[in-house]
Amino acid sequence: MNIKSLLLGSAAALLAVSGARAADAVVVAEPEPAEYVKICDVYGAGYFYIPGTETCLRIGGYVRYDIGGGDIGSFDGATSADHEDGGSNDTWFKKARFTLKTWTGQETELGTLKTYTETRWNFANHQSDLGADPDGAGPLTNEINEAGNSTSLNFAWIQLGGLRVGKDESAFNTFIGYAGNVIQDTLVPYGDFDTNVIQYYFDAGNGFSAVLSLEEGEGVNTIDSYVPNVVGGVKWTQGWGAITGVVAYDSNYEEVATKVRLDVNVNDAVQLWVMGGYGTDDNLSDPTWAFPAGGRGYFKQWGGNWAVWGGGTYKFNEKTSFNAQISYDDWKNLGVAANIAYDIVPGMTITAEVDYLNAGKFDDADFSNWTNATKKSSVGGLLRFQRSF
Repeated sequence: MNIKSLLLGSAAALLAVSGARAADAVVVAEPEPAEYVKICDVYGAGYFYIPGTETCLRIGGYVRYDIGGGDIGSFDGATSADHEDGGSNDTWFKKARFTLKTWTGQETELGTLKTYTETRWNFANHQSDLGADPDGAGPLTNEINEAGNSTSLNFAWIQLGGLRVGKDESAFNTFIGYAGNVIQDTLVPYGDFDTNVIQYYFDAGNGFSAVLSLEEGEGVNTIDSYVPNVVGGVKWTQGWGAITGVVAYDSNYEEVATKVRLDVNVNDAVQLWVMGGYGTDDNLSDPTWAFPAGGRGYFKQWGGNWAVWGGGTYKFNEKTSFNAQISYDDWKNLGVAANIAYDIVPGMTITAEVDYLNAGKFDDADFSNWTNATKKSSVGGLLRFQRSF
């Protein structure tokens, strides 16, 4: 072997080794398998499995815009201090809201584990007033309208099987049902809402269900001792409709309130309902905007001992429905609300509503600074745009 052959052989060996190393350098590792979100249809549409868990999650909510005019029930109209002379002017009530909702569900050895949360962000008329301060301090602030600029946790509860704990609305309303598909359903109020609860739901599976709820109340109606408010209810549901009854004990005043309700599905287009309430009021002293001396508690929000609500829904077609409610109480307060709701596209609804309230009884106190307190009758309307998802 000569020198030339040795050099050529060495060069070939070096090239082979270099080629092998170059080939190794461009080898790409196998990618990890992607973990796609999996649909969970056990609890209904919109749920998906949280990756790596057996928990199903749904996220939803809505964006809403209200335009109101006149004296519109619970909004009590909107007023604004005049920038030039300091007087009080009627104006539009406009309110935007974003609501975020979450649901979770998971099967356990003790039953279904659920949670629900709902948070609302509101923006409404801020430059508002109730007229001139009689002490000369300038326009009074309308706290009703300013409260529209807020963030609130409306629901945050955990439920395992039939046991529910957390922030909810009172079973005095949720179990028996709200007062119709109108926006202003509390022209004659039928009970307070926000509260912390410890509840147990029982469903026999044959149409019979029941609830027992220990509640705290809220605001001036929060319980004043270790004794909770207590709500119990029973319901019988069939294809034709339902019969429901609830009874509540107000621990602050040791008073009792009850409501019964009948729902009837006349056909696919017509649903009707009627609800009656009765409550004792011997000890009630909570102040209200029209009755500083009291007369209403956490559950018995209507005037006097009794009240009645009724209404229904008529579906013209898949997109359009007519909703109405009439309410009346022992103090001769009469409320009428009616609207037309139209689904422009799936998830987008426009509702136009007209409301009327005739106040039957007023206190002798001076309400010169309140916009609506001295008005025997008031009329208003609302136009609502809502995108739900």
